[in-house]
Amino acid sequence: MTSLRKLGSSDLEVFPLSLGGNVFGWTADEAQSFAVLDAYTAAGGNFLDTADSYSAWIPGNRGGESETIIGKWVKARGNRSDVVIATKVSQHPEYRGLTAANIKAAADASLRRLDTDYIDLYYTHFDNPEVPVEEIIGALDELVKAGKVRAIGASNISAERLQESLDFSDREDLARYVALQPHYNLVSRDTYEGALQGVACRAGLAAVPYYALAAGFLTGKYRPGTTVDSARAEGAGKHLETERGQRVLEALDEVARARGAEVATVALAWLAAQPTVAAPIASARTLDQLPALLAVGDLTLTDEETAKLTTASA
Repeated sequence: MTSLRKLGSSDLEVFPLSLGGNVFGWTADEAQSFAVLDAYTAAGGNFLDTADSYSAWIPGNRGGESETIIGKWVKARGNRSDVVIATKVSQHPEYRGLTAANIKAAADASLRRLDTDYIDLYYTHFDNPEVPVEEIIGALDELVKAGKVRAIGASNISAERLQESLDFSDREDLARYVALQPHYNLVSRDTYEGALQGVACRAGLAAVPYYALAAGFLTGKYRPGTTVDSARAEGAGKHLETERGQRVLEALDEVARARGAEVATVALAWLAAQPTVAAPIASARTLDQLPALLAVGDLTLTDEETAKLTTASA
């Protein structure tokens, strides 16, 4: 049984692979989504990641489709207390930004769609530098005190604003970020490593990286001369054109062969081994994509394997 990991200073304990809900209501319909959620939790998974804006980018969608599917699934399975649900605020078409009023209104809307009384982990999706951290943290603290949110996190935020937020929380004894959701993977390291990772490390924050598989590139299915049927193929395929992308694939292939593991599992295992990382986020729109993701909980790379991948991705 894969052991759960503590999420920063919170009392939340999570599976080492967070299931991305961005595909629910986008490339996975309700039935497919239910099947993936069932298989993930049957394997011991408990950490679901979504956002109020998923999937507003699809013509005909309003945003909140992913939350609605998760809410229906949780109600149908009667397992609310068994799962840790993370969602985000600031990008829903009707609830943009991080003013206090918007944060509170968006949280109520998410609670309705999720059909629940509380959100386990509530992230600011994209920082709004023009809104003072005092206003943002104050609103989040009100949600925590009201019992609507158990813990708070930040995503897409600068090191300076993150530190400022933490300092304000400490000074005023208000709710404090416990998690950070950065863009981070083997072909995108400077989006987290450095100042942002330094703040997270010093503050004891748990990192929950998104784009953990670089939109599918790090699954190994993108190769020269191949065509991949995916809504994200264009973005993922660009990594093939870079020397670093090719080096990383070669190193992943080598480690995967030696360990009898899938390329995706090795890529996630490298991420899971990095300082501060608690649980990478990866999504599956079909059941056959799930086993390679779940296997990260059982694969610990050697120091030599980790170093090989780190060098290849430099």
